[in-house]
Amino acid sequence: SDEHNDVQKKTFTKWINARFSKSGKPPVKDMFTDLKDGRKLLDLLEGLTGKTLPKERGSTRVHALNNVNRVLQVLHQNNVELVNIGGTDIVDGNHKLTLGLLWSIILHWQVKDVMKNIMSDLQQTNSEKILLSWVRQSTRPYSQVNVLNFTTSWTDGLAFNAVIHRHKPELFSWDKVIKMSPVERLEHAFSVAKNHLSIEKLLDPEDVAVQLPDKKSIIMYLTSLFEVLPKQVTMEDIREVETLPRRYKQEKDGEFNVQPAVALEEEQGSSRAETPSTVTEVDMDLDSYQAALEEVLTWLLSAEDTFREQEEISGDVEEVKEQFSTHEGFMMELTAHQSSVGSVLQAGNQLVAQGNLSPEEEFEIQEQMLLLNSRWEELRVESMDRQSRLHDMLMELQKQQLQQLSDWLTVTEERIQKMESQLLAEDLESLQKQLEDHKSLQNDLEAEQVKVNSLTHMVVIVDESSGESATAILEEQLQRLGERWTAVCHWTEERRVKLQEIQLLWQELLEEQCLLKAWLTEKEEALSKVQTSNFKDQTDLSVNVRKLAILKEDMGMKRQTLDQLNELGQDVGQILGNGRASSKIDQDQEELTQRWDSLVQKLEDYSNQVTQAVGSVGMSQVSQKTTAEMLPLKEQVKVKHARQELPPPPPPKKRQIPGDSEAKKKFDAESADLLNWISKSLSAIQATDIKEYKKMRETSNMKEKLKVIKKERVEKSQKFNELKQSGHILLDQMGKEGLSTMDVKTVMEKILSGWKDVVQNLEEVDRKIKYQEDINAYFKEMSELEKTIIEKDVWLKNYASSASQSSAVLKDLCQQELTHLVSQTSQLEHLKTTCKALTSQPMPPNFIRESLNDFLDHFRLTHQKLEECYQQLKK
Repeated sequence: SDEHNDVQKKTFTKWINARFSKSGKPPVKDMFTDLKDGRKLLDLLEGLTGKTLPKERGSTRVHALNNVNRVLQVLHQNNVELVNIGGTDIVDGNHKLTLGLLWSIILHWQVKDVMKNIMSDLQQTNSEKILLSWVRQSTRPYSQVNVLNFTTSWTDGLAFNAVIHRHKPELFSWDKVIKMSPVERLEHAFSVAKNHLSIEKLLDPEDVAVQLPDKKSIIMYLTSLFEVLPKQVTMEDIREVETLPRRYKQEKDGEFNVQPAVALEEEQGSSRAETPSTVTEVDMDLDSYQAALEEVLTWLLSAEDTFREQEEISGDVEEVKEQFSTHEGFMMELTAHQSSVGSVLQAGNQLVAQGNLSPEEEFEIQEQMLLLNSRWEELRVESMDRQSRLHDMLMELQKQQLQQLSDWLTVTEERIQKMESQLLAEDLESLQKQLEDHKSLQNDLEAEQVKVNSLTHMVVIVDESSGESATAILEEQLQRLGERWTAVCHWTEERRVKLQEIQLLWQELLEEQCLLKAWLTEKEEALSKVQTSNFKDQTDLSVNVRKLAILKEDMGMKRQTLDQLNELGQDVGQILGNGRASSKIDQDQEELTQRWDSLVQKLEDYSNQVTQAVGSVGMSQVSQKTTAEMLPLKEQVKVKHARQELPPPPPPKKRQIPGDSEAKKKFDAESADLLNWISKSLSAIQATDIKEYKKMRETSNMKEKLKVIKKERVEKSQKFNELKQSGHILLDQMGKEGLSTMDVKTVMEKILSGWKDVVQNLEEVDRKIKYQEDINAYFKEMSELEKTIIEKDVWLKNYASSASQSSAVLKDLCQQELTHLVSQTSQLEHLKTTCKALTSQPMPPNFIRESLNDFLDHFRLTHQKLEECYQQLKK
């Protein structure tokens, strides 16, 4: 019964924790949950066997199964035989089988291990006979105590106290114990055993002072007493137990086979809990048959209700998979119970064949067997029919899935072919449109990915008629679709990379062109202000000659930029492969080249004019030296000859700090490198940005990408600071020399603005990722609470079919469910607080509040139903 399962869970948990406390391991809180991954079971076996057992630390189902299978292997090596208990039963948290596994462990190491010597001496294999013999021998002097079994004989608490008092009479007065209530006696015995014998309180008085206590829990506790108290059992004591009247031996413990002659089990802890049987082929009697029949009919009624409550077969493939899996479990349960049904039918036939029944009893048994057989057969046939229909529906829906994917791939492949046939954009605006179209294709791919993932979990069932060929055909079909899907994904990713690369290069080209155009405009304006004739004096002439010299030097330094732009333009045009776009790029480059050549020619003409002016104005050697810096090569030669006839000139006036030209070149190179990094980083951050929040979204990939950019930013920050400093120095020097600083200022402003954008964008995307992670945590918490409510819904759904349980038991169960639900209130308030914090952010998604409202409605409705159920059962 459920009550016995609860008591066993509590007692076994205490036994495990008593073992763990000795080895310093953390205690078990919920046995069914904590043992699922196998690690705690391996810890327990380490203490029992004294051997170190390796454990897998992963949190997946595979790791849990490996751990549990290692547990089963250790049990097998220690001759603990288990029947019909597999690793999946424990990992899935099957309550009865988990209890069965624990009982097998306790039976081997707690019961048999404690009794192995005396069992060997007496040549007995039945540990319960020995334990009952010892108890009866220990309590014989006490007239108020007559222990006949391991259940009802212990409810008043006298037997526990008598066993202790017989061997340790100095610990308490027997007369005082007699005057206590049953619960007080039980508490007294357990406390004395704890304080004076160091035996843990494995039992609670309220669990023993009931009509039918749990047999296993009492045996386990008595074994602890047996271990520390004097023990002397003789064969006469054993024979006395074997001759006890039968009426005392019919302990209806639904999980063990009642043996002929005695109600003491050979250790049957390994029997599968789902297939109980209280009959055997030997010494069959009507009481045993009726008990077994009632047990099987109770299960059959529950199974019929479970089958009737299954929903109509869905039209959604994922729901049908779920239904198919659920029904498969139901069919396995039917198979597990088949032997029980057969045993009852066999027992009925055996009773009839013995000929010891009255005609009325024989007729009643015949009717009962007919009813049981017909109901069993009807349930079996209907279940097989549902399984067949589920399979047909599932295969049809999966076939539709495959066809839908094939059709989608055909349309997408045509779409890709069309995109491939189109030339790349003629300008950046058109390229942006192509990027948006490509993003649309990526979004469609992501949406289809969900369906593709579903196909990776296809359910395939083949029968004898189809054989392996059906699987082979399906695998071939899936492989072809997989190859097509992979090809589409690869093309889409390669195309995205190509488009983004072109966009970055094109943007860089246009930006550099703008900078060069501005620079040329500035130099053209500067040249237009140079005076080439009608000089007032030598100083006037010297100033204009210096301007020409500076312009010539600037042109020499900038020449590399023009060459790089031409190369970049050729690269972009080649990648684009678009004639009109390439022509436009070539045209822009040609315009810049023509302006450059025009400026060079004009500078040459101005230099010639100034050279002519030198001859007409009697300049000093200083002026001749300055002029020579800007003259054409042939004129420079003439000046050098003339200079030889003059006295040595004084040191020339410094026009710039030595190395200034190198500083400008270095600034240009480093600023170009930093601007390129800023542009690429902004694009990468934009690609990582969260455009739309979701209830659950994986953020680790985003964080990894941002981590790379942040690391680069730290590495670039020193270059950024150095560039700011060198830029300011360069601006100061150029200002002192009367040079134009527009291009340096423009670059500086662009770097400062770009750097600020990178920092702000990183902070913004960081904030969005943190917000998404908060949303993830919020919905994970809500999901955990939702599971609790669904458990209550399931209990309420099964409540109507619990006719076999008394109203008092149902009332207690209902109260437990209600109390547990109410205990979630603190988590509920935390959820509300989290929701309030999330929705206080700017422009929060609507689904945060809506999901909480739906969840609260569900909580209130389930709470109301449980309250109504409890009030109804109280009447």
